Amino acid sequence: MKFLLTSSGIGNPSISDALVDLLGKPIAESTALFIPTGVYPFPGGSERAWKAIHGQASIPLCQLGWKSLGILELTALPTIREENWVPAVREADALLVWGGDVLYLTYWLRQSGLADLLPSLSDTVYVGVSAGSIAVTPYNCDAEFNLGFVPDGSDMAQGADRALGLVDFTLYPHLNHPDMEDTELSNIQKWASGIPVPTYAIDDNTAIKVVDGAVEVISEGDWKLINP
Repeated sequence: MKFLLTSSGIGNPSISDALVDLLGKPIAESTALFIPTGVYPFPGGSERAWKAIHGQASIPLCQLGWKSLGILELTALPTIREENWVPAVREADALLVWGGDVLYLTYWLRQSGLADLLPSLSDTVYVGVSAGSIAVTPYNCDAEFNLGFVPDGSDMAQGADRALGLVDFTLYPHLNHPDMEDTELSNIQKWASGIPVPTYAIDDNTAIKVVDGAVEVISEGDWKLINP
């Protein structure tokens, strides 16, 4: 796949240009499927999902003027015949994967079968926001926080610190965000010190573009590469 991994959506012209470059055509000529699943475990998750779908969230993603926009709800896919949802995924120009709970999102990416399908989507652009970006890396930097939202008796907590590993680096979004103490660079460096792959710490004006394994940082803000 082609990846555009963002901290906070398509928030500036540089990231927007990178998206258009990956699509190979204007957004207005491109089709997308939106995946809101990751936000459900949080209080008010259903309302947050509705706002994101309707373009009322502060993070620019669904409201970019797509030719068409559909919803891909991961929790529903195991109950649907594959021939009724896989073609829509293959035909979409972009998958827009919303933020939220990395552990929950990664769990349902696997349970739904979409995780197995993703590597075959060579022409599709995977656009991640926060948790949606972390989910395709090897390690979950939010694991400790996410464990607080796992229902009693669920097996979801198993392997909480691991994600899909579709790229060979990990990602820590929202660098130095004023409302998130854990995103201070010193905290990110401490976490990254225990990770055996490179970590990109990116702020909300930065994205990571990946094509055929080649990584490019797209930024109008701050970022840091932390090597193991």
